Order: sequence, then structure tokens, then C-alpha cells
Amino acid sequence: MKTTHTIHTASLNNNCPICYGKDGLQLEFTQQKKENKFYEKALSEISSTMHCSTCNSAIFPVNWTEDIERVYEYNRKLAKPLPTAIRLKPLFYLIILADALLVGALIYYFA
Repeated sequence: MKTTHTIHTASLNNNCPICYGKDGLQLEFTQQKKENKFYEKALSEISSTMHCSTCNSAIFPVNWTEDIERVYEYNRKLAKPLPTAIRLKPLFYLIILADALLVGALIYYFA
């Protein structure tokens, strides 16, 4: 199952390219996390969305001004991604331990 986690949110003071409001832009960086019963792993891809709460519209990169691009790049550097290493869950360790005990018992029984 994949879940989406917000890793950085910023309120921008730039003018919205659609409604020209100054205090409605929100920039959000998200990262997906793959998770099942045995492990969880964050994917390396970071996605971003920009939304204006004044006019309730999504702001796509085609409409960005130079100022918005500079603020976007700055906030992208501030967004700290989740570690992409695999984190094993206790059920995984329990199954490995049960397998090791089973193999040990079989070796002891047949030896």
C-alpha cells in the first residue's frame, strides 16, 4: 500500500498569477511511502503542488513567474526527504526467528 506524506509546506508572499492575490499561495512537497506487513520504504521521488486559497485553483508551473520559481527552488532545498532505506517491521524478524528455530529443530532431529 502506498501512502503520501507531506514533508514541507510553505505559505508564499508572492502574487498569484491567476487572481493576483498576495496572501493565498501554498506550496506543498510530498513523498510517497510504500508499506506492507514486513517492511516500509520511502520512495525517492518528491512531488510538489502549489495552490491558491484565495481563488481556489491549482497553480501549474506554466503559470509561474520568475519570483515564484526562485521561491520554489529555495523551498525545495528546505524540504528534507524521508530516508529511502528499508525499515523492517517486527513481523519480519519474528518469521526469520521461527524459520531459524524450525531449521535448527530439523537438524537436531535428523542428525
